[in-house]
Amino acid sequence: QVQVVESGGGLVQSGGSLRLSCAASGRTGNIYIMGWFRQAPGKEREFVAAMRWSLNKLHYAESVKGRFTISGDGAEKTVYLQMSSLKPEDTAVYYCAAADRAVVMPALHHSYDYWGQGTQVTVSS
Repeated sequence: QVQVVESGGGLVQSGGSLRLSCAASGRTGNIYIMGWFRQAPGKEREFVAAMRWSLNKLHYAESVKGRFTISGDGAEKTVYLQMSSLKPEDTAVYYCAAADRAVVMPALHHSYDYWGQGTQVTVSS
């Protein structure tokens, strides 16, 4: 089994920055991809960014390109999400996710097997 734990959420003013961290533990030897999703009140969970270790490939949602940066360590199975130029519409619960199988569509939440409990990010205007 794999456990995923996020940290680093909080309250920030519009235009500010925040960094989220995520670590996977347990049977992480086959972790293929780790990513970030977010869910605002009354909205569906949406893809933010993902990192595919084996392909050394990064994926971003259009809404965060140029503002958010995903990074991580494949050996440690950790990922980070550096968020800059934050906007009130970025307010959401941010979830870290991991999959231990090949993922064809990293932007779909069904592609992931393990999820963290979520961390709240609130951007004030």
